[in-house]
Amino acid sequence: MKFHFHHPQSKQPQNSPPTYEESLRLDLAKTKWELENAYAGFDYVTDPDLIDCYIYELNSIMKRYKYLLGKLSSLKKTQLEDSLTDAEEELEELPPGSPSPSVEIIPAG
Repeated sequence: MKFHFHHPQSKQPQNSPPTYEESLRLDLAKTKWELENAYAGFDYVTDPDLIDCYIYELNSIMKRYKYLLGKLSSLKKTQLEDSLTDAEEELEELPPGSPSPSVEIIPAG
């Protein structure tokens, strides 16, 4: 049985607010920590009422974790689409007849 009671700390300096992505990642880390603690508590209860409480708590935390993962995934997808749009705009701005930017393909391995 594993126990993880480490509370995640922010790596962001105290004087600057975190970005939206950093905030989502911090919320995910906290939620994961809460989920691990709820599982640890669930493993040790024997009272039926407490078992029900932990089941509801676990379901709630799992739904929040899934929601935050979806938000982070959506943010990443939006960032990727924005960067592709920016690259397309840069290509459109090239004057006609100018050489296209070269792309070096490096083989893996």
